[in-house]
Amino acid sequence: MRFLSLQSHVAYGYVGNRAATFPLQRLGHEVWAVNTVEFSNHTGYGAWRGRTAPADQVADIVAGIEALGLLSRCDALLTGYVGDAALGDVVLDTARKVRAANRRAVWCCDPVLGDVDTGIYVKPGIDTFFRERAIPLADLVTPNHFELEHLTGSKVSTMADALAAARSLLKGPKLALITSLRRADAPADQVEMVAVSHEAAWRIATPLIGFEIAPNGTGDAVAALFSAHWIESGDAPAALGKAASSIYAVLEATAAMGERELQLVAAQDRMISPSRRFTAEKL
Repeated sequence: MRFLSLQSHVAYGYVGNRAATFPLQRLGHEVWAVNTVEFSNHTGYGAWRGRTAPADQVADIVAGIEALGLLSRCDALLTGYVGDAALGDVVLDTARKVRAANRRAVWCCDPVLGDVDTGIYVKPGIDTFFRERAIPLADLVTPNHFELEHLTGSKVSTMADALAAARSLLKGPKLALITSLRRADAPADQVEMVAVSHEAAWRIATPLIGFEIAPNGTGDAVAALFSAHWIESGDAPAALGKAASSIYAVLEATAAMGERELQLVAAQDRMISPSRRFTAEKL
């Protein structure tokens, strides 16, 4: 498959396009990466250099891809971190162009806003853009626990809460993937991912790996892996099992190596062929 991916870029570390591109390529897919920011490192370090890409620059790059006649060959649009509200219009325009060129193309929208341990870390207006403009037009939405609560205005403490909140986002998308769920009524030593459609839902749990500082970019990698498997097979629970098994293998290797950044390259073989496989259960 061919992915057009509009996300952030860092020189050091693995978030955004750096976390999505290599896993997709390792699965055998083409990725046309367009960077919405160019940073030295991700913002989790507290200090970084670089800047948000101007909206006209991002639009110009997409226009260049379009001029080559490539959008008709684009199977999926993957969007994530939007550094500035002005980029929102570019994201929506890109989605329109891709769908006009290939009506079967799938849009996976990762509404990057923040996380439970950091709170919100995007500029004002980005949450409104995702909630009101982007998500209703997407095919797949992939919030983490924090983003699910923030987007829906709902406190998610139980599985019933999670399912209700996820389904409230399905006013356009066919499927929502909660990329990390830590609910009060589940064992504290595990983390869950949940795929939710209008008709069904599937849950998968993996052991919680103890990190002094949890790696950033896990959700970006999961969104890419799940999207690829789901689009290819149309099988949500199978895609969930494959994505969860792959990211667990990477996180396990990252912890064993004592690294803060996801070890996507070092663990690439384990990512593709995990030794431990997890299976989704229908709820």
